Amino acid sequence: MSSVAAAAVVLLCTTPTPAAARRLGRCLLTRHLAACVSCLPGAESHYWWKGRLERARETLMIIKTSRARLAEAMRCLADAHPYTVPELLALPVAAGGRPYLRWLQHACR
Repeated sequence: MSSVAAAAVVLLCTTPTPAAARRLGRCLLTRHLAACVSCLPGAESHYWWKGRLERARETLMIIKTSRARLAEAMRCLADAHPYTVPELLALPVAAGGRPYLRWLQHACR
């Protein structure tokens, strides 16, 4: 894994609506806490909540950020998220296109 790839992180987050995802994405982007936020509406999630099996339509956010901005990005999402227990999962980037990874680092400054 290159040091450029190691500095990149993909953050996953689900929201109840596309509008909520857009609002959270804009919050991240205006603060340079993410380089790119992809919002994928129409995800069908199945999960346990308060002892019951639930199903919901959600919007999946795929957030590309830097390791240096990750903690602040997660704090921003947690503070503004409409869910009591938001899904916030950070995944390391094993490899990627060098130009894209350089752009990502520059955009998150």
